[in-house]
Amino acid sequence: PQMLRNEGEPVDPQTRPLHPRSLRAMHWTNAIAMIIMIGSGWKIYNDEVLFGWLHFPEWITIGGGPEGALQWHFFAMWILMINGLWYLGYGIITGRFRRKVFPIRPREVLADIRDALRFRLSHDDINRYNAVQRLLYAGIILVIVVQVLSGLAVWKPMQFSELATLFYSFQGARLVHFIGMAAIVAFLVIHVALALIVPKTIGAM
Repeated sequence: PQMLRNEGEPVDPQTRPLHPRSLRAMHWTNAIAMIIMIGSGWKIYNDEVLFGWLHFPEWITIGGGPEGALQWHFFAMWILMINGLWYLGYGIITGRFRRKVFPIRPREVLADIRDALRFRLSHDDINRYNAVQRLLYAGIILVIVVQVLSGLAVWKPMQFSELATLFYSFQGARLVHFIGMAAIVAFLVIHVALALIVPKTIGAM
């Protein structure tokens, strides 16, 4: 049987990739940019910690020092912003978000969580996202938007003073940025774990 591509076009899974090339390129660009931002962000954090009990091991940080980490962070930031805007535009224009992510119904989310805990969640059709996946993807997009806003407030608190006000203060923006980072790391761990459970999704992407 034929499967539907993300653009809504029928495709033979034996001869055509499940995901279009442009989407796969955006996916891996986002992944690399996120990893660089997280590693360099940990280095920046270590220079001025929020929590005295928490320091990240040097071997998992990126950047020879605070200045080097900032350069890596800004480099990945612009890549993530440009690629993220392109991804949002792609998802809206092609209708991918409408078909793949929405609607998100709480009843379906709870049902899929129960099935997952019982190891009964079906993975037969990798072209269809279950309710938990839809919630995670919509949630991580929202988190990244907040990360950009809070990051700008931390980077230029005077120039973006209005943004800092949204987070109550400069330290409030730092805290939100840290929590957003933790949410992204958690998403990546869950995302990779689910991909390893269903290895055919890795090849598809």
